[in-house]
Amino acid sequence: RPLVEDAPGVSAWNREVASYGGKTWLELPWYFAEVYFYRRLLEAVGYFRPGPLEGCDPFGLQKRAQIASAVERFSGDWEELVQTEPAPAFEALLHSSLWGNRADLSNLTVRLRASRGLATRDERHNILIDHTEQVRRIVTGGIRRLDFINDNVGLDLLFDLALIDLVLRQGWVGQAVCRLKDYPFFVSDAMPQDLHATISQLLGSPEGAVRALGERLRGYIDTGDLVLKANPFWTSYLLFRDLPAALRDTLAASDLVILKGDVNYRRLLDDRHWPYTTTLEQVAGYFPAPLLVLRPLKGEILVGLAPGQAGTLAAEDPDWLINGQRGLVHYCQPPAAVLPDTDGTA
Repeated sequence: RPLVEDAPGVSAWNREVASYGGKTWLELPWYFAEVYFYRRLLEAVGYFRPGPLEGCDPFGLQKRAQIASAVERFSGDWEELVQTEPAPAFEALLHSSLWGNRADLSNLTVRLRASRGLATRDERHNILIDHTEQVRRIVTGGIRRLDFINDNVGLDLLFDLALIDLVLRQGWVGQAVCRLKDYPFFVSDAMPQDLHATISQLLGSPEGAVRALGERLRGYIDTGDLVLKANPFWTSYLLFRDLPAALRDTLAASDLVILKGDVNYRRLLDDRHWPYTTTLEQVAGYFPAPLLVLRPLKGEILVGLAPGQAGTLAAEDPDWLINGQRGLVHYCQPPAAVLPDTDGTA
């Protein structure tokens, strides 16, 4: 049925809903069915409706608990990491940003396995496509702007922020942008207020190095070195191929976009199955900027593997595509992207 309340984007939503008239939930495209469910849920709880629950995040209590437990778990790792040299710290934080994405409140099975904090080299063999060194050279060579298409609160967002702190503190990046959801989505997806709540939790830590991280992050926001942007596209039913022109143009100005998580990956790949050996450039060649995918495997869509690699993995582990135990650090220079000026300056 169509949405019935007066809320942002309702007309566009209802045109899309009408295009699937007469279909059951099981007959809808997978991604549309998911986002339509969450949009209907917000309508049911009165999120957009004037009244006592207007703007009240129905997942807020779960998110706050996730943030608190994540900061507690993160604290010991950070005390160790701040004493690490920048190059190995970059690798550790990049991989932690990858594996932190396992902790997704909308995927209980994978979340129960997502108990680790800082990544170690013990899991390096589980990164099926690993462009870490190539990305390290790009970032440490100096870039003007780094964009994160963020995903979940908790360890996922914490390690994104820790990585942002490192690259800004080292002067490798001139400005970082976090692209966040404009309303509650997939339970644990991060909105600007969730990022601010994460910084507040860091500032309340008993550990001095953790408090200092919170202070630096707050300072980056105050100076504009870290910018928070929420756009309705990120919570829409549209795939990445349908990026609005204004958002496409602003992403095109980025020297590197880091895309987090399974749902964003599916949207990047048109939410379709492709042969596993298809290259990411072939499928996502339309993307307007250099792109790094950080994704634990929690869904069956995947590209970029070597011939025979999928068969070997399936023989080792029948659930290799969905259990979150393997991941990607997959860099792509799409043909549509504007190349960054890598002159060594930020």
